[in-house]
Amino acid sequence: MTVADDVTLNVAPDEAASLRRIVWSSVIGTAVEWYDFLIYGTATALVFNKVFFAAGNPTLATIAAFGTYAVGFLARPLGAAIFGHYGDRVGRKAMLAITIMVMGIGTFLIGLLPTYQQIGIAAPLLLIGLRFLQGIGLGGEWGGAVLMVVENCPTHRRGLLGSMVQVGNPIGNLAAIGMFALVASLPESDFMTYGWRIPFLISILLVGVGLYIRLNMEETAAFRQVQAKKDVATMPLVEIFKHHRRPFFTAVGLKISEIAYASIGGVFVMSYATANLGLPRTVVLNGAFAASLVALLAIPLFGWLSDIVGRKTMFYASCVFSALFAFPLFWLLDTREPAIVICTIVVAITFGQMVMFGIGAPWYSELFSARLRYSGASLGFQVGAAISGGLTPLIAASLMAWSGGATWPVSLLLIACAAITATATTFAPEMANKELT
Repeated sequence: MTVADDVTLNVAPDEAASLRRIVWSSVIGTAVEWYDFLIYGTATALVFNKVFFAAGNPTLATIAAFGTYAVGFLARPLGAAIFGHYGDRVGRKAMLAITIMVMGIGTFLIGLLPTYQQIGIAAPLLLIGLRFLQGIGLGGEWGGAVLMVVENCPTHRRGLLGSMVQVGNPIGNLAAIGMFALVASLPESDFMTYGWRIPFLISILLVGVGLYIRLNMEETAAFRQVQAKKDVATMPLVEIFKHHRRPFFTAVGLKISEIAYASIGGVFVMSYATANLGLPRTVVLNGAFAASLVALLAIPLFGWLSDIVGRKTMFYASCVFSALFAFPLFWLLDTREPAIVICTIVVAITFGQMVMFGIGAPWYSELFSARLRYSGASLGFQVGAAISGGLTPLIAASLMAWSGGATWPVSLLLIACAAITATATTFAPEMANKELT
């Protein structure tokens, strides 16, 4: 956002300046959180099956490593429930400061963990515990960061500016992949001994920056109005499940396909390409890196388009792509041509994930009133992420083991996820250019 945006936003210059600060503060803080969460995914695909699990059966070790990856997703609904409750009762700002510290501590400690060879079964158990802590932090963080923008921006730009918060994801991913690309250039023995730890340990510095930014943010006007009216919800989750079940389950369904493509294209493919296809890890890292670069522009573009053509149209289009590309995804990867593999990863993540990922941020929030918005949007988003995102790599690895290495069951899984999200899109109200309640 620049000075020229003041006219586009149709707000006074001082309001536009304040909105720019809010947007970029949310983006930077979210980028730090996503960096912490996503370096785990990269390490899972490249390292954890070798250093935190017993040697012997590589397939079982990979499945076990993806199981610990899933723990972070399964913990996210708990984080959403806890921080959503207090976010709707105390405010958005305070929760954002706490969640970034929770995430940072968990990430830093993973970088200090002894390996399986050093302490045996205690190593994966400690890894699971810290991954759980990461999940709680991210589960509570996302909703607050989105609401800081959505509840402050003009109605006709809510898709664009709400999606901007999601740009923190590719920024965090670029940082995570960039760090792993640097340490991956080390000799194999050095990388497996200490190199993989560096991205985790460095996160403590980023957390300090993110915490400083968040402590200087202001509470949203929408929440202040709820407080002024003395309309703060006593038990937000009880109200949601008692009176607002439809928007909640709609939000869950909207998340299923997007996070499945994110998990397959961003995590499972790394393991598949290196372990099954024999490709060097630099190829898949370059693919993920390129996809994140494209996402920096694609996310706000998709958000802007959703303000014009509507949220539903954009989601339907992404669901159709996700179903049609499910089989070609693996056909193209199986060529083993580095350029084709990189382009395939970029296309899968851009149109299978980022369309719905960017637009989902404002849309989930728009489904709920201000007094329940933190809990409703966060829990819907995170339950969907837990069901699909956390389990998809684990299920995919298990399906391939069951099918003797064939990928067709994974493609059918992606098609099923797309059908679920398309159904949820049908039931969701169109909220583009409509006032928030």
